[in-house]
Parts: sequence; C-alpha cells; structure tokens
Amino acid sequence: QVQLQESGGESVQAGGSLKLSCKIIGSISTFCGMAWHRSAPGGKERELVARIMGSEDTHYADSVSGRFTISQDNVEHMAYLQMNSLKTEDTAVYYCGTWHAGTTFVDCFRPPDYWGQGTQVAVSS
Repeated sequence: QVQLQESGGESVQAGGSLKLSCKIIGSISTFCGMAWHRSAPGGKERELVARIMGSEDTHYADSVSGRFTISQDNVEHMAYLQMNSLKTEDTAVYYCGTWHAGTTFVDCFRPPDYWGQGTQVAVSS
C-alpha cells in the first residue's frame, strides 16, 4: 500500500514563496512519476497543477507555469513543489498524487491512484 504525506503548506503574503514536500512510502509506478493537484475554496474541482515523469519531463498548468517547479528525489523518496511569486488565487489545499506500481505508460494519464491528505496554502494580499 502506498502512502503519501504532504507538508509545507502555510499562510504567506502575495509575492512570497513556499516549498511543498511529499513523502512517498511504498512502491509506485516507474513510468508515471508524481503529480500535484489543488482544490480551491468554494468546493471547486481538484485541478492538476504540475506533474513530473522521469527526471525532466514536466508539465504545468498555464496558471502556474514559470512560477512553480516540480521535482522528485527517487533516492529520498520525496516529491516537491517549489512555488514562487504566489498569488491570492493560488490559495488552495494542495495534494500530491501518484500511480500504483503496475501502471504502464499508457495509463499514466488517468487520475492518480493514491493521494495524500493535503496541505493548506493560504496567500493573502
């Protein structure tokens, strides 16, 4: 069984930076990598923020491109989301997600099989 444990969320002023961490416990897919999603206040649908497949294949939502950076440390079994130039609209609960170890590449683009409990990021003006 895979467990994901996020940390690093806190309150910050607009323009500031935060680094979220996700501890990975268990075996995960070597093809699919990791993803960060977020749920904004008001019950908005969870949206993809960033994902990484391998060491350099990254994808970002347009709203965070150029400000956020996703990375993964396979030795330490960690994933990170560096968030710079934060905006009030970045306020959300952030979740890391991943796929089970048997997932092949063609199935990497469905929603993650495992999620962490989430970490709250609040950006004030």
